[in-house]
Amino acid sequence: MTKRLPKEPPPAGDQRRSQLLRGVLDLCLLSLIAERPRYGFEFAEALAAGGLELVSDGSIYPLLARMERSGLISSYRAPSPTGGAPRKYYRLTEAGQAELGRGRADWHAFAGPVGRILTATTPSTGENTS
Repeated sequence: MTKRLPKEPPPAGDQRRSQLLRGVLDLCLLSLIAERPRYGFEFAEALAAGGLELVSDGSIYPLLARMERSGLISSYRAPSPTGGAPRKYYRLTEAGQAELGRGRADWHAFAGPVGRILTATTPSTGENTS
């Protein structure tokens, strides 16, 4: 019998980023769809290009399915430009556009104060920098 080594936890920074992203991934996907209809693989590419390379397909597809069930997005199939199998594209519904607007407002209302708090003091001394 071989002894298993304990699985090493991911670095704390990765865990924090993952938790933060979980709370806004739906808004990121809605925002990407608002630019233009997209198919699955394009989401991972666009998120990585935007600096969110932590997102896996295993997070994207279930979320797209939930958003479609809740009426925020709809899907359609279109031929692949490369001649492969048809691709499933997603587009915003009116409800999705409204949710994106609310989500953006919520994000700005949240991120502004958090940003001010995180930059208000210097980590080494705790002194106010303003």
